[in-house]
Amino acid sequence: MKNILFALSVFLVIKSDAQQSFPRDTSFNIPATFEKEKKKRPYIIIAEPAVSKEVSVKKNIIFKKAGEHALTLDIFYPKKKTKKTPAVLLIFGGGWRSGDKTHNYAMATELAKQGFVAVTADYRLSLEATYPAAVIDLKDALRWMRANAQTYSLDKNRIAVLGCSAGGQLAALLGNTNKQLMLGGQIVDTTNASVQAIVNIDGTLAFRHPESVEGAVAAQWLGGTYEERPDIWEEAAPLNHVDTNSAPVFFVNSSNPRFHAGRDDMIRKLDSLKIYSQIHTFPDTPHPFWFFHPWFDPMMKEIGGFLRKVFVY
Repeated sequence: MKNILFALSVFLVIKSDAQQSFPRDTSFNIPATFEKEKKKRPYIIIAEPAVSKEVSVKKNIIFKKAGEHALTLDIFYPKKKTKKTPAVLLIFGGGWRSGDKTHNYAMATELAKQGFVAVTADYRLSLEATYPAAVIDLKDALRWMRANAQTYSLDKNRIAVLGCSAGGQLAALLGNTNKQLMLGGQIVDTTNASVQAIVNIDGTLAFRHPESVEGAVAAQWLGGTYEERPDIWEEAAPLNHVDTNSAPVFFVNSSNPRFHAGRDDMIRKLDSLKIYSQIHTFPDTPHPFWFFHPWFDPMMKEIGGFLRKVFVY
């Protein structure tokens, strides 16, 4: 059955409850990724979201409407509420054109078990809207988190972003544009959308860089090739936004050097500004390692340790 599903067309139109539609590419999904990666590493196991009596979950909460698309988020939080709990916004990957918020359920559950409020949110993908729409959507998700902080005992002053692959690039861009006012020629509202920590899991930091090999997929999201839109390619690179307002960063990497592009240059910039960063690279790992055991548990332990250190929690 799974193989039949994998063979379906990658382009689908998903209807909302109101029968509104928007284009969607579902080619990047966990079962298909598992089938691909287990050919090289037959020992891997999908890290399923753990059922926990310690965690409450609310799903499909609308946080904004973008035309016909009602963007939703899911929130995972400790049942035993305490005051001022640090929070994490999780951002899925998929080349800025595929993937969905359910991909982060396992991580969100584990973070809630560790005592964090975890939110995994939709954002508009490149078939629907090009850059900077996704950035604006995610800043709106951060605003929603702060507006609803009391309901979930969420600390407005300690919010991290965590992203995987394209989501890692977005997380890094969010955390390095805390005071940014203009993206893609648009004024971007940064009010109540600041980020206090970044977890970047294999997300590029520079689209045009000696270490980068970004091409057609990035061009679709960025509205053209580098030759056509060099200003946007440079602007969308988190590396180019590091300043005194940048958040501390944890770089969590696979052994694939392509997805480290710009990392060492960013660390040098952060060091010059005395902004904390750390790296953990998992040896002999595929790019989407975060979906699988044996890496999931040690990865979550490292991420939890970083967040507790930065947030003094």
